[in-house]
This record gives sequence, structure tokens and C-alpha cells, in this order.
Amino acid sequence: MESQERVAISDIVRDLDLNVIYQPEDKEFFVHSQDVNRTGLALAGYFEYFSFDRIQIIGKGEYTYFKNIDKERRREILDRLFSYDIPALVITRGLEVDEDIIEAAKRHERVLISSERNTTRFINKISNYLDHRLAPRVTIHGVLVDVYGIGVLIKGESSIGKSETALELIQRGHRLVADDAVEIIKLDDDRLVGQAPELLRHYMEIRGIGIIDVRSLYGVGAVKNMKEISLVLHLENWNQEKYYDRLGLDKEYEKILGKEVEKLVVPVKPGRNTAMIVEVAAMNHRQKIMGYDAAVEFTKKLAQTIQK
Repeated sequence: MESQERVAISDIVRDLDLNVIYQPEDKEFFVHSQDVNRTGLALAGYFEYFSFDRIQIIGKGEYTYFKNIDKERRREILDRLFSYDIPALVITRGLEVDEDIIEAAKRHERVLISSERNTTRFINKISNYLDHRLAPRVTIHGVLVDVYGIGVLIKGESSIGKSETALELIQRGHRLVADDAVEIIKLDDDRLVGQAPELLRHYMEIRGIGIIDVRSLYGVGAVKNMKEISLVLHLENWNQEKYYDRLGLDKEYEKILGKEVEKLVVPVKPGRNTAMIVEVAAMNHRQKIMGYDAAVEFTKKLAQTIQK
């Protein structure tokens, strides 16, 4: 279930501890863009290619320049600026906001905000915040665990034993990120990060027992709020008719939010320790990241032996 995100300006004000100079009553404003815009060119009267859909930011440089413009020209530029459907205008460094800017915001019913942070730090802060809140995301059915530092997403049919496998991994000292529902966020265009929905965080459902609180039972070291997904393990009932890769040379991938993640299909049957297999899969994947692939090395040695 993929979602199209937007962020309320009131959320940004609360989460980043900003000061509202003016906001129209009974009206909520939203931002859809992860980018922000320094409003220097607009304050100089140049509105060609003006990115009005972004949060607009005025720093000390732009503000000082704008102070030197005559009153009539300032009004003309402000009316033009606020005529666009901008999500909000933020003035940084705790600068005192001039009255004509406040009046223009009121005339056009636009949100006007100030921040005590310096401009560069504020841009970094709000950019990171918007990147996270507006990143492409999808919620899928599965379990996400941190095994030896590798984020392993365990998928499979209902009742295949995903939660039970994760519980055994927790008892072995690994960490739970999400059970049942995994919210996956795509950051920086190439990183997939998983987390649990707020309501389900740190909880697991074990059939026959019910809901358990992993953090209360095993301590804070048994849970993690967020983890990058490096490997997908698909559990399925052992099928005698199906061929399962025995060397590990056949690479499979699962596409999540446009990014391919290495996928392993693990057959499950009574007597097979699935948690131990997940551990080995995570360690083996870690070795591959470090440049050593056991399957490739074995094949090389086998070929050399045959040649001899």
C-alpha cells in the first residue's frame, strides 16, 4: 500500500520549534515538495522559474538587501511574492520581521514564520525533516529484524512462522524492528529504511500467546526503531517438486519502491532451524558486502580441481 505524502505546516512549526508570525485562522497549509527555496531572486523582483511550491526561506543576506529597496518597490515585490500559492515563508536568524512583510502576508493570507537558527543550519534541518516525511513509502506484510547489523526483511504466507522466527532471533540477541506491518521509506533515492507503524512499535503477535511487548520482556537492547533493508528472505513451505539453489550462484531480487534488494527463498519444514538459517544468511550477505562470495570462491576451486 503506497502513500502520497504531504506535511502540514503546523507539524513543521511544532517539530522544528518555529515561531508563527502570522497564519490565517481556520485554514491549514501543506507542503508537498522535499526541496526548499532561498527567496533572494524573488526579493530582487525576478520571478522567472520561481519555485513557489516549496517552503521559501529568507536569510540575513536577502533580508539586508531587501531593506535597501524603496517602500513602493518593496510593496510591489511582496504582493507579487505572496500572490503565489507558497506553503510558507520562513525568516531565519531570529531577524525582526518588518511590518510591511507581515501586512503583505495578511493581505494574501500566507503563512509567515521565523526561526532562531542560522540559515544554513535551518536549511539542513528542514531538508532532512522533509526528506524523511515526504519520502516515497509503502507498507508491506512481513517482519523486519536487525541480524548482525544486516536489516533482514522476512516475508512469506500467513502462519509460515515469520514472527516465531523473529522471536527466536531476539532470544539469540538480535533486534526486532517491525512485526506484521513494515513501513518502508525510500531515502536518498537508493536507501530503503524500514520501521514499524507507531501503534505496533515493539509489539509482536505470537499465535497461541497473543500480543507481547518485546521491549518490556527483553529490554531496550532487543528492539530498534529503524533499520536499512539489505536482504529479503522469503519463507515458503518445502516443495519437493521445486528446485532450490544449493550453491548460491543464482541471484534473485525483489523490487521495492523501484530499488532492487537481494532476495533468498528459504524452504521451511519441521526440524529445520529457520532462525539459524536467517543468521547464516545475514552473515553471508555481510561477507559479500565486504568482497567475499563463498559460492563464487567454491566454484573457482571446483573448476581448478577439475582442470587438474
